[in-house]
Amino acid sequence: MKNLSVTTFIHILFSVAIIILIATFLLFLSWDKDRQKLDEYKRYQFIAVSFLSNLQTSPDQEKLQNLYTELAVLPFSPKETSQIKTKIQKKGKTIFTGGSSAGQVRVFELQKIYYIYVQRMGYNLMFKDNKPKSYNFEYAVGVGMFLIALLLLLYVAVLKKLSPLKRLHTQIQTFAKGDMQTRITYQYDDEIGKIAKSFDDAIVHIHKLSVSKNLFMRNMMHELKTPITKGRIVVEMLEDENTKKVLVRAFERMNELITELAELERVTTQSFEPNFEYIMLSDIIQASQELLMTQDVCVDVDIQDMALTTDRKLMVLVIKNLLDNGIKYGTDKSVRIQTSNELLEIISEGDKLEHPLHYYTEPFSQAEKRSAGFGLGLYIVHSILDKLGYRLGYKHKKGKNIFMLVPIRHIIPSARRK
Repeated sequence: MKNLSVTTFIHILFSVAIIILIATFLLFLSWDKDRQKLDEYKRYQFIAVSFLSNLQTSPDQEKLQNLYTELAVLPFSPKETSQIKTKIQKKGKTIFTGGSSAGQVRVFELQKIYYIYVQRMGYNLMFKDNKPKSYNFEYAVGVGMFLIALLLLLYVAVLKKLSPLKRLHTQIQTFAKGDMQTRITYQYDDEIGKIAKSFDDAIVHIHKLSVSKNLFMRNMMHELKTPITKGRIVVEMLEDENTKKVLVRAFERMNELITELAELERVTTQSFEPNFEYIMLSDIIQASQELLMTQDVCVDVDIQDMALTTDRKLMVLVIKNLLDNGIKYGTDKSVRIQTSNELLEIISEGDKLEHPLHYYTEPFSQAEKRSAGFGLGLYIVHSILDKLGYRLGYKHKKGKNIFMLVPIRHIIPSARRK
């Protein structure tokens, strides 16, 4: 029940209500039919007693007429009686028989008309049952149809009232996919309208924050590029090689930070979509090593080459960051990259991570002693892998830290393929 949608719950609720109403209606009709049969039996039994027991052998016309009126029957002439007898013999149906030593009374049904035939010593009489028709069945049918129609109208009205929720859900999904121009509107000021307005206000606020963030990032990177460039020019004029080397490395790290921030801004944008293409794993690793700008002896490659469908630039950046992470924080300043089944593993010597993996995939988070980086590497890796349909795994085994790229095929986003 907790996972049922509101629409499904309403479907079930009104379906059960209509079924209960129809079942009650059918039970009432069954009861009413039995009651009518019992009333008919009592009536015809009373008629039999009235004609056979309470009436003398040769009643006068006045007493018969009073009895006809009291019992609500219509007598027939001898000629009409003969004709009706012929019809009853061919198509009539006996529904009641009663009698005594004084005579016999039988009731026949012919074309939904009831005929009462009294046989008694001294006279034979044929009557038509002239009792007014009961409309209980028609009333019950009318009330039942009215209630069912009322329930159906309520059902349609409730669904119509909730129908804007589907449009609201679609608009929110559109916004979640990165369309910052989405606006949520609702013309009525009811609960759904208030929810829609709150979402629209939130979207406007998020859009403003996003624009402000992007503007700040661009301005910051632009402002930092100029002093870094000037600083590099000045450093090249220094004669002290040791000082020069330290300052060059510092400026390089600042430049790396700007590059990582720019890539981070691009990847984490909701509207960003990877550019998928077919590429060999060996090509990706080679490009990652070139981007790493370190000695080949620091990286031991032992892979089974395979074709991947991925974004080349992003996957290169992922592996570059993982290799850089292993070299910086590994005890022997080297890293091994290998394939195991469908997993790509990056292995380095070192102690087990002090915190769970998700701690290190947050931006600007790093262990106390890890002061060599800015704390963005694993965050960028995690963000990119999420776009490419992978997840980052980790385990520590025999003094080695092992980071794994685990493919999750069923969540790989649809994208352009070359």
